[in-house]
Amino acid sequence: MNLKRTSRYYYLKFLRMKGDPQSLAWGTAIGTFFGITPIIPFHTLINLIVTFLTRTSTIAALLASLIVCNPFTYVPQYYLSTVIGNFITPYDFNWERIKSVLDILLAKPGFLESLQALAGLGYEAVIVLLAGGSVLALPFTIASYFFSLRLFIKIRERRREKHILN
Repeated sequence: MNLKRTSRYYYLKFLRMKGDPQSLAWGTAIGTFFGITPIIPFHTLINLIVTFLTRTSTIAALLASLIVCNPFTYVPQYYLSTVIGNFITPYDFNWERIKSVLDILLAKPGFLESLQALAGLGYEAVIVLLAGGSVLALPFTIASYFFSLRLFIKIRERRREKHILN
């Protein structure tokens, strides 16, 4: 996989989106928020539901989520979510608990044993990760909205100028 080529592909795909700049920017912000929060198996589903309910760009949300949540960003996002979550909640979700579950999962148990190991982390882990992930995602969400709004307005103006010249 050529990282530079893949990055360029998604960048161009993002730039070529058509629609109302506000809708595209809100879709980008929604995708950024849910892409940063630690809910990996549900990113797409939640993006679809929220963009449908808010009538914003689903494609923008899915692309933004894909850009911010990828194999290169998983570890830093989960680490920072844990640190922030431990700071803002009364719980202490530490590496020893994670390591014990990872040891079980790396031993390749059956499906039920894997689920039991993950459930053993408890609701505290979920609260810490969701709280920390939400706080981590907020500044990126706000920045992505304003950045993408300016970008999509500029793209629309260029398309309009190009159309007038032709």
